[in-house]
Amino acid sequence: MKILIIKTSSLGDVIHTLPALSDAAAAIPGIQFDWVVEKGFQDIPALHPSVSRVIPVSIRLWRKNIFKYRKEIKACIKDIRQQQYDVVIDAQGLIKSALLTRFARGKRCGLSKSSCREGQSAWAYQTKIDVEKGQHAITRVRQLFAACLGYTLDDKPLSYGLQREAFTKLEGLQSPYVVFLHATTWASKHWPDTYWKDLIALAVKQGLSVYLPWGNKVEKERAEMLAQTSEQAYVLPRTDLKALTAVLMHAQGVVGVDSGLAHLTAACHTPAVTLYGSTSSVLTGTMGPNNRCLQADFSCSPCLKKECKYDQLSEVKPACYQTLPAKLVWQTLSDLMP
Repeated sequence: MKILIIKTSSLGDVIHTLPALSDAAAAIPGIQFDWVVEKGFQDIPALHPSVSRVIPVSIRLWRKNIFKYRKEIKACIKDIRQQQYDVVIDAQGLIKSALLTRFARGKRCGLSKSSCREGQSAWAYQTKIDVEKGQHAITRVRQLFAACLGYTLDDKPLSYGLQREAFTKLEGLQSPYVVFLHATTWASKHWPDTYWKDLIALAVKQGLSVYLPWGNKVEKERAEMLAQTSEQAYVLPRTDLKALTAVLMHAQGVVGVDSGLAHLTAACHTPAVTLYGSTSSVLTGTMGPNNRCLQADFSCSPCLKKECKYDQLSEVKPACYQTLPAKLVWQTLSDLMP
């Protein structure tokens, strides 16, 4: 059975889809998937053993100038139409994903108008599936796949499909080590630098090295500043997603803020703590057998604002994080680690 998945972005959303593939592979022996995804995230679907082909797209770039990239767009559509599929699943439920689904050859399935984020996308599907809102994103995708492919979940355990033996430990890392994922897009998600420094000190005191990843100039500068806390704290060389997955897979533990890399850590089944202040862990929080979400206990949390608007006296900013100090975070991670 050959299935085409349309799930282009973002990093966290792409990772949320992996357990549904594991469910399907367990229920339907021999099933294989092709996956249409944003070019920047194409390493993620390839991590799952049931994915045979990844079709990269660049929608974020194309929509800036459709005419400039028309040849590239035509080539992508040709790739999508290259094969006849048994089922095509739009796992995103947006107009942009529905358009791509419409080009595919096969029975087109997706969320019903009342179940998806952009109701107009449902026009592209031949089979429309009702999936109750108010559930975690991973749960909803798993239910969508089960309904599209005709199997029941029956309390199947959560599995992202990543196999530890497929990820060779990177050379040169000082083991045992932990990874601290300090980078995120919203200013309101940033855990205070003073807390990160305290956390580094606590980890080093336990004989652990600390690695700090980064993805752009600003993040690198923060990583370098935090690394000055200790000689056992290191700025991780910039790597691709597959190499970074190997770093996370072999870590003793990970602490991160609400970000795509925190979801990647959960997929690795590595002991990890994810911090939530301005955002909520209820519907899109990290989920895994060795994962713990810590939600700030504060009057205006979660505010869902990109900038902290709290104007009263507070120990740190964003103010909500004062309920998640370094000692609490380290104790929570220590309880999860071997």
